[in-house]
Amino acid sequence: QVQLVESGGGLVQPGGSLRISCAASGFTFRSYAMKWFRQAPGKERELVAAIKSIGGGSNYADSVKGRFTISVDNAKKTLFLQMDSLKPEDTAVYYCNAVGWGYEYWGQGTQVTVSS
Repeated sequence: QVQLVESGGGLVQPGGSLRISCAASGFTFRSYAMKWFRQAPGKERELVAAIKSIGGGSNYADSVKGRFTISVDNAKKTLFLQMDSLKPEDTAVYYCNAVGWGYEYWGQGTQVTVSS
């Protein structure tokens, strides 16, 4: 059974940092492209960052470039998103996504709220 389970979300003040995680199981993690999306209230879901599990090449949305870092731990089958210099506009539900071999999987999401 495929599972993507996000954790680590919460409330953080503007300028603060947070690291969210996505634990994967039930598929060959190293063979998939892993991504973080987010969706704010009333807005479309948007791609935040993506990484190839093998090779580690990554890319970011312009809005988070230089502040967020995506990484993977292949041994633990876990995807991370380190978020620094957080802004109120980063408030959203963050979703983990895995794509490969004609399949696509989603996690249930974790809420990140940036507010003073």
